[in-house]
Amino acid sequence: MTEKEIIDMANQVGFECTIHKQFTKANTFVEVGTSVQGDFASLNQFAKLVAEKEREECAELIPPQYFHFRDWIRARGQE
Repeated sequence: MTEKEIIDMANQVGFECTIHKQFTKANTFVEVGTSVQGDFASLNQFAKLVAEKEREECAELIPPQYFHFRDWIRARGQE
């Protein structure tokens, strides 16, 4: 997962993500860090989103002829 995907998921569940930028001598901005604020409920939802995305990425790696393994991986999130 990319950093942008992680930040998007965090924002999706209610975290407040702030990307801190600094102006350089070359008249450009560079990212110097990200701060995140939220509560435990948001953290729990975030963990579920990350796990769901990871399961889907794993399922997509399995060849189509083994579709039952894809279904098994995706079903793990339904328990």
